[in-house]
Amino acid sequence: MAVALTPSSPMAAEDEDVPRAIVAKPSGSDRIFRGILRGAGIVVLLITLLILVFLIIRSLSAFQRAGFGFFTTASFFPETSNAFGIAALLPDSALIAAIALIVAVPVGVATAIYISEYAPHALRRPLIAAIDLMAAIPSIVYALWGLFFLMPRILGSDQWLAHHVGFFPFFHFTKSDTIGSYVGAMFIAGLVVSLMVIPIITSLSRQVFSQAPQGEREAAYALGSTRWGMVRTVVLPFGRAGVIGASMLGLGRALGETIAVTFILTPLTYAFSIHVLEGGGNSITAEIANFYTQYDDKGVAALLACGLVLFVATLIVNSFASVIISRSRSGAATEAD
Repeated sequence: MAVALTPSSPMAAEDEDVPRAIVAKPSGSDRIFRGILRGAGIVVLLITLLILVFLIIRSLSAFQRAGFGFFTTASFFPETSNAFGIAALLPDSALIAAIALIVAVPVGVATAIYISEYAPHALRRPLIAAIDLMAAIPSIVYALWGLFFLMPRILGSDQWLAHHVGFFPFFHFTKSDTIGSYVGAMFIAGLVVSLMVIPIITSLSRQVFSQAPQGEREAAYALGSTRWGMVRTVVLPFGRAGVIGASMLGLGRALGETIAVTFILTPLTYAFSIHVLEGGGNSITAEIANFYTQYDDKGVAALLACGLVLFVATLIVNSFASVIISRSRSGAATEAD
């Protein structure tokens, strides 16, 4: 016996609440476009994997010679000894990147807030274009600017920091107090690298801040908030994870910078020092750029081992940044759009 379902019956209501799956058959052009995008993504992953495999194969002999001491040895003479490592190069690289982030994060976030919330509409587009232009400037230009313009003019400021803020361990100066002793310091290299990191942090942070919900902005104004109060209570909390992710991406950029660091630093020894105002610092990228044409096969293998460590460290940092952004509220809003 058939049962007729009326609109008021419970079974009919239950059936009406079930959403229907709407399936649209993609056209031929859509399938081609999706295939191209999928292929491009696979190619990028394949290239990254091939680079990793190449570094592992070419550096394997260096790891076999040095063993675990590669990570604990401060000297780097792979042609004449089996005792070589990155115990001094890796901390110097991290210290230069830290200096760059200390400068770039506040400047980048403040610039992003100004562009997103305070800049007039007529000025907003030129500022965005200027930030994008800064990101497109070649590293060699920043390196030459830092070498010939910034360094001669900042040595006096470095000397002032050593005299007046020397109680801070990083600014303590242990060498002879002459202007020449400040040349080629990690502090100067970090400042130059910060100019390359600022566009990354500014661009990503601005995009995150612009995704802050308009309803929450208007609610903050309705409760009597000032513009800065709205930014502090709505925009910054919404974009906190995005700023952290942008900073980590900037850290990856700073760790891998080669040309500017090579131009600025004057490597004298392989001993690690926290005194950033003193000349004589070094880094993994500077070591590779300075000596890859001078070493034999053993030395090149050691340099490739350094590159492998830096590649893995950068990959881990960027992966963490992507995870933080994707799991954040701002990242979810961006993906939904």
